[in-house]
Amino acid sequence: MALTDETEKNKPPKLSQKELDDIIDLHEQFLQGARGGERAKLGMTDLSYLDLSGRDMKRADLVGTLLCHCELEGTNFAEANLFACDLRGAVLIRANLDRADIRGACLSGADLTLATLVDCDMRDGVLLRSGEKGDLTPLNSNDATAGMEKAKVRGANMSGAKVSDSVVVQTDLTDCNLKNAKFVRANLSLSNLTGCNLEGTDFTDANLSGAVFHGAVFTGTTLDGADLSGADLIGAMFDNVDFSKVDLSDTKIAKSLESVDISLKDILGAHAMWVKTNGKEGKRAVFSKKDMSNQNLSGVNLSAADFSLANMKGTDLSKSDCLMADFSYCDLRGAVFARADLRGVKLSRANLSGANLVAVDLSDIMISSRAGGGEWRSNLDNAKLRGALLNGSNCRNADFTNCDFTEADLRDADFRGSLLTDAIFTGADLRGTNLDNTDKRGTVGLPKIFEDDDE
Repeated sequence: MALTDETEKNKPPKLSQKELDDIIDLHEQFLQGARGGERAKLGMTDLSYLDLSGRDMKRADLVGTLLCHCELEGTNFAEANLFACDLRGAVLIRANLDRADIRGACLSGADLTLATLVDCDMRDGVLLRSGEKGDLTPLNSNDATAGMEKAKVRGANMSGAKVSDSVVVQTDLTDCNLKNAKFVRANLSLSNLTGCNLEGTDFTDANLSGAVFHGAVFTGTTLDGADLSGADLIGAMFDNVDFSKVDLSDTKIAKSLESVDISLKDILGAHAMWVKTNGKEGKRAVFSKKDMSNQNLSGVNLSAADFSLANMKGTDLSKSDCLMADFSYCDLRGAVFARADLRGVKLSRANLSGANLVAVDLSDIMISSRAGGGEWRSNLDNAKLRGALLNGSNCRNADFTNCDFTEADLRDADFRGSLLTDAIFTGADLRGTNLDNTDKRGTVGLPKIFEDDDE
């Protein structure tokens, strides 16, 4: 038999969009318990480039199915069997893959932005077929290697997912919830885990070389035997993590102030002169990637200072002048900013959980015409303010996009004119809070009284 004949013989049947729609219609009737419904059994078929977006494929049989470059946005694959599926380049934005079997599936280049993969099984696996001589050979295409290489998984919920032994190389996992996920022996080299929740995540013997963890939260995370060579842990936050069985000698971590040749007092003095003379004398204070935890900077003029990616846990910045200062990616848990001037500040992706921001000024600031002119708003996009105190604060015209205010004290805070898109307010104290003229699209946890303000 010629090789081309053998290839054609093993080629999965290709379905048309109409044939697929008819099968899904019956499947959705099956899920509803309607008469005539039938569970979708689409294993070993070719559905490449077809559109299943928004359809209910819960508990469907899709073993070994070709779903390359399919439109799957918002599709419900909960508890579905996607073992050894080829999902290369598929669009799975906001798809539901909770408790699905995705073992051995190829998700290379797929877009899983904001998808939910709670308790799904993504471990390695191979689908085999029996040859004419009884030998077993893989059915997967040589190009369809299992794993998530170069996939986009930003903001996805992968809590409890089993990803052990999988390839997740160069994958964008920014802002993913990986709580209690299993990545034992997984290869995540060069992946971006910025802002990830790594509470209880198991990275035993995983390859994390060159991975980026800016703003990631390690709480009870297991790193035994993990390869962290070249990994960037600057701006990461650690609680109850055992480092005794991991080599950190070749990782990038925040350096202590002792490693700087000049004293803190001299740095602040030079910065004060720099501010006073509009940069003509002195020198701007740059504490980027430094460990500034528990320092006392109360009442200090820190306008335009650079604290990006610094560890400032428990630092006292009360009554300080921090106009247009850069605190992006900072660990500011438990920090004190009470009555500080934070106009035009940059707190993008900063972790301010439990911080004291009582009566702070986070409003915008007017820039002189020599510096370009116009208003410069404070930026707190993707910041974590869980349990923070912002009562009596001036938050007018600031950017709080995707901010987490869970259980924060926002009593009498003024947010007029601010961007609150996709912000989370679950359990927040909103008595007396002013949300007039704000963009509240996609917000979570806001009482109905604030929703009615838009009417």
